[in-house]
Formats: sequence, C-alpha cells, structure tokens
Amino acid sequence: MSKIDIGIKKADRTEVAEGLKRLLADSYTLYLQTHNFHWNVEGPRFRELHLMFEEHYTELAVAVDDIAERIRTLDVPAPGTYKEFAKLSSIAEVDGVPDARKMVDLLTHGHEQVVKTCRDVLKVANESDDESTAAMASDRMRIHEKTAWMLRAINK
Repeated sequence: MSKIDIGIKKADRTEVAEGLKRLLADSYTLYLQTHNFHWNVEGPRFRELHLMFEEHYTELAVAVDDIAERIRTLDVPAPGTYKEFAKLSSIAEVDGVPDARKMVDLLTHGHEQVVKTCRDVLKVANESDDESTAAMASDRMRIHEKTAWMLRAINK
C-alpha cells in the first residue's frame, strides 16, 4: 500500500482527525435526536415541525458521511458506534419525548453546540494548513448557524 502524501504532516492529520471525530459524533447525535423528534412531534405545529425536522435530519445524514470520509482521507479510522459517539459527543441524549417547544429548544442548542465544535476544528485545520478540512468546517458552521437561527425564531 502506498504512503499518504497530501502535504499535511502525520501529527497534524491526527490532530485534525481528532477534532473531526468530535464533529462527527456531535453531528450524528444531532441527526438521531432530530430524527427522533421528527417521528414523535405532536401538537398544533405538527406538520410544520415534522417536515422541518425531516429536512434537517436528511441534511445531517449527508454531512455525517462527508465528515467520516474526510477523517478517512486523513488516513485515520472514523468512529462508527453509539459507544464511541457517546464518548466523543458534547450533545447530551434526551430521555423521553419532550413537547414540541422543548424539542425546538433542544435542537437549537444542539446546532449551536455543533457550531462551537466546528470552530474548534476550523482553528486546528487552519494551524495545520488543511484547507479542505477548514472549508468543510466553515461550511458546516454556516449551515448550523442558520439552522439555529431559524429554530430560535420558531419559539419567540
């Protein structure tokens, strides 16, 4: 097998990948939470929230694949179990089924947390001259900032 040579030192690739693992865990946890809420939302805003949550979890499904593949591109194994995600994620799992308003609040907080994780990854990627990861983190940050804004607007 050939040795990886993409212009990023092994130590830097490892450090960037560690940040991406946390981003993957946060994104996957948020995906599961959003999908759960899509299935279980009730109330007068059912249709609006049900459809919105579907849009969000569909977008997150693509994102987790992109993040995992970036980790692999850096020649580091990507985490892929609930156990690993639970250790790495900064987003807490939710017990039970909250009401629709609480669902929106929890998802808002989740998206804001992913923004913070993206900022951490972006910093490390920039320090490592890893423009591909920096671009991905920046794009993810923009998406999660906008989603959090839209969710906050729902519960005003």
